Amino acid sequence: MKYGHFDDEHREYVIERPDTPLPWINYLGLQKFFGMISNTGGGYAFMIDARKRRLTRYRYNNVPMDYGGRYLYIRDEDSGDYWSPTWMPVKKDLDYYECRHGMGYSVITGERKGVRASTRFFVPLNENLEIWETEISNRSNEIRRIKLFSFIEFCTWEALNDFTNLQRNLNLAEVEIEENVIYHKTEYRERRNHFAYFAVSEKPAGFDTELEAFLGPYAGFHEPEVVRKGLPRNSVAAGWNACGSHCIEMKLEPGETRQINFLLGYFENPENEKFETKDVINKKYVKPVMDKYLDRKNSEIAFLQLKNYWDDLLGKLQVETPEENLNRMVNIWNQYQCMITYNMARSSSYFETGIGRGIGFRDACQDLFGAVHLLPVERSRERILDLAAIQWKDGACYHQYQMLDKIGNADLGVGFNDDPLWLILATAFYIKETGDWSILDAAAPFDNNPDDKAPLYEHLKLSFEYILNHLGPHKLPLIGRADWNDCLNLTMTSIKPGDTFQADATHASLDDDIGSVPESLMIAGQFVWAVNELQVLALKRNDQQTAQQAEQTVVNMISAIKEHGWDGEWFMRAYDRFGQKLGSKESGEGKIFIEAQAMMGIARVGLEDGLLKKAMDSLEKHLFSEHGVVVQQPAYMKYDFNIGEITSYPPGVKENAGIFCHPNGWVVISECNLGRGDKAMQYYKAICPAEREAISDLHRCEPYVYCQMIAGPDSPRFGEGKNSWLTGTASANFLAVSQYILGIKPDYDGLRIDPCVPKSWKSFHIRRTFRNAVYQITVQNPDGVNRGVKQLTVDGKRNDSNVIPVFEDGGEHEVMVIMGER
Repeated sequence: MKYGHFDDEHREYVIERPDTPLPWINYLGLQKFFGMISNTGGGYAFMIDARKRRLTRYRYNNVPMDYGGRYLYIRDEDSGDYWSPTWMPVKKDLDYYECRHGMGYSVITGERKGVRASTRFFVPLNENLEIWETEISNRSNEIRRIKLFSFIEFCTWEALNDFTNLQRNLNLAEVEIEENVIYHKTEYRERRNHFAYFAVSEKPAGFDTELEAFLGPYAGFHEPEVVRKGLPRNSVAAGWNACGSHCIEMKLEPGETRQINFLLGYFENPENEKFETKDVINKKYVKPVMDKYLDRKNSEIAFLQLKNYWDDLLGKLQVETPEENLNRMVNIWNQYQCMITYNMARSSSYFETGIGRGIGFRDACQDLFGAVHLLPVERSRERILDLAAIQWKDGACYHQYQMLDKIGNADLGVGFNDDPLWLILATAFYIKETGDWSILDAAAPFDNNPDDKAPLYEHLKLSFEYILNHLGPHKLPLIGRADWNDCLNLTMTSIKPGDTFQADATHASLDDDIGSVPESLMIAGQFVWAVNELQVLALKRNDQQTAQQAEQTVVNMISAIKEHGWDGEWFMRAYDRFGQKLGSKESGEGKIFIEAQAMMGIARVGLEDGLLKKAMDSLEKHLFSEHGVVVQQPAYMKYDFNIGEITSYPPGVKENAGIFCHPNGWVVISECNLGRGDKAMQYYKAICPAEREAISDLHRCEPYVYCQMIAGPDSPRFGEGKNSWLTGTASANFLAVSQYILGIKPDYDGLRIDPCVPKSWKSFHIRRTFRNAVYQITVQNPDGVNRGVKQLTVDGKRNDSNVIPVFEDGGEHEVMVIMGER
């Protein structure tokens, strides 16, 4: 069943009914850093879902997840009927419903008994506030007397504390009410200089700021007493739970429409100018901001600026291919999700609480792959140097760091042995896109110590040397606490109830009898990929010693892979602490894994001698399903301490034979490296959200963004998606489709054109902005081949290779590509 449709012209997904399988959300305020906006209520990002208006994870006592947050209520004063134009939380039948999720905004419209309410929600550029542009229309033939109630629930700033320290927090709440504005100022007197505010453009007939007063005894959000009776209580919070609600009275003639703006914002005062009088917030700085955006003319200008921002951003890469769903994903939704994931990492969604985790090292590196073409150079550069700053002098890297202070997470520490190599790859992707070689000379501290710095290039060499210093008995990289698959834990020595497998479980040292044995074939393939890039960087710097060392160690690693990691029909996954094979025909369960095959495919290991083709054929035979490629087969049916968290999940879920969507993008890349464009497209379509729209009842996640996982064949929920939005799947699949299927690859010396498409494609077109020039690229495939560039011309002149030179002239250049055998 479909619940809506794509509106590609307006870059929107239109949800036509409120009963989606799960709340289908959108993120607002994506053009900014989220940390400050979050403080409005304790979550980490403004989010909106299709069933109601709320800040997801606004407070952490909202079970089930569809309750709590904020809403609009409408009450008919003549009949007493009350309802919500967002359907939730009242859930009364609507005569009309529509939710439009767009780029950084959402519009939700509901109509009941002749009254229509529509609200557009967005965060203006460079502001710490959200605007609700609401319109109430009388579409009946009678005069309608109605009351509009707004509602938001405040948090006491720190989400975990708000959820747990009730003996304190339920005695803290403080507010100020001044005309049309409710100010939330809990803890402002003693230790904060920031506050939240909830303002409305109309003069309210009443207000409420105390949750129990608004809801009434034993009532829920679906039946608040204030709305049910139509009588605001003008309650002033003093402890207990603070909220904000305005009551707006209106009489609407037939055909009349009223426009009302609401603002929900966060503001900081200078520390020495907190008060205008004793304990009264100084409002001289915030009032001009509120006055500006409560004016509909100004808010509409702000919305137009937001639209133009996204149009410019997404316009950097636009495609026209024979595949409609590929077009809408590449042109709109995949790039949009890449930006969101870059900003938010894995911090806050319907599936992440936003508490504690921060940004993962490898996540941040991989997210850059899908966003570097969209980001200003300085933002990408800053991200890479931030990551280098949490590296240790031995090359190890903190596995996570925090958004605000950018300090490595010492509680989790280091020891995930794939992490250092991602820094090399992220830097390579950055230089290929921007041409900014100077970043290699930029100084970055070790472990955030400003007195101990080295150029980024030295950090990259340490990443390389870290792997060379941590090779196991078969001269393959030691896995450490885990590699890319965090749930493959081969070095645990103990785990207690309540421990997480990575953060709290005790892991063996890399130098002892356990830690010095488990080896990862996935890291081995990644090493070949990354160190090949390091060799190019070294040659550019005329560092012949490092270049030669890189070249030789790649040869050595490939030799070790083929000698000790080839299992006859596919590449093994690892060696465990006992030196036994994992991901082998000899294994009882987990005989073949996706990561080893796909990473060898990216690195082109076994391409010349046919091993890669054989491995990918085995992947198709054993791991591919109608809903995507599963992590491994057979699934683990019982828990195994020596293998770790992967065996703790039910079969078919997450890393235990679930369809983990991120490495599915790697599979697409591998097939393109083999030149098999039809297989690459088959894998791409299997997990493509737009392709899965027709099975929304089964898939259950948003049909416009990727999810982390789809349940595998071993699960009774086979085909059901989970953990949408914040996933490395976004960047992995954007990389796969844009640079490998479509074949538009930024390279050190230009833009490489190397498509690998289905044979049925006769032509396609790409508009790509690259280093201050625009390339209009038309690709023709007259012979119906999967891969190969027979001829390439730039501005009418034949090019000797398939690398378009860098112009950087601010101009537009016509590129014609003819596929076929040279």
